[in-house]
Amino acid sequence: MIVLDLETSGLDMINCGIWQIGAIDLETKEEFLEEARIDDEDTISEGSLKITGKIEEELRDVSRQSQKKLLQNFLRWVSKRKIKNFICQNPQFDLSWLNIRVEKYGLEKTYHYRALDLHTIAQLKYKEINKKFLIKDGHSDMNLSKILELCGMKEERMMMEKNKVVTEGKPHGAMEDCRLEGECFSRLIYGKNIFPEFSKFLVPEVLKK
Repeated sequence: MIVLDLETSGLDMINCGIWQIGAIDLETKEEFLEEARIDDEDTISEGSLKITGKIEEELRDVSRQSQKKLLQNFLRWVSKRKIKNFICQNPQFDLSWLNIRVEKYGLEKTYHYRALDLHTIAQLKYKEINKKFLIKDGHSDMNLSKILELCGMKEERMMMEKNKVVTEGKPHGAMEDCRLEGECFSRLIYGKNIFPEFSKFLVPEVLKK
């Protein structure tokens, strides 16, 4: 299983670009982390710069590899994994971005179309414990911050709503998010801590059952 996270220049899958890909093979703990410049025609949102702590010049730096090369390197890395399914927080987002760009550059997919949704796993565990789903304003409220809370961990990243910072914290990065998601997956499925840096947060007893 491969934990996957992308950092993009905005939320528009067609007009924005991927500038960072992070992934961890949970079987071997091997990691992939690379960055690229977005394509000339790709747009950048103010919110994406705020939450990642980047500036536009970094995302358009011509000294960086191309977005196509980034995808080629990632697909090659995935091809060497034993299990080629992704684990993501809302995989429909990450897989859609990959699929659009794989088609754009005429590349060959090396990953499987099925993926495990951390959000769904967390909602099911939450319902098992609390006899109800976590819902707010008519929709699921199980974001990664709430999953961390469920798993006995602390949110230390910056949080934004409607392009406004609501909680100060660390900027978002693909590898950090991968490690957070991989840790939560292990705690929700196996009731175990997997990465040493998170051992300071005790696994809730309710997840060990």
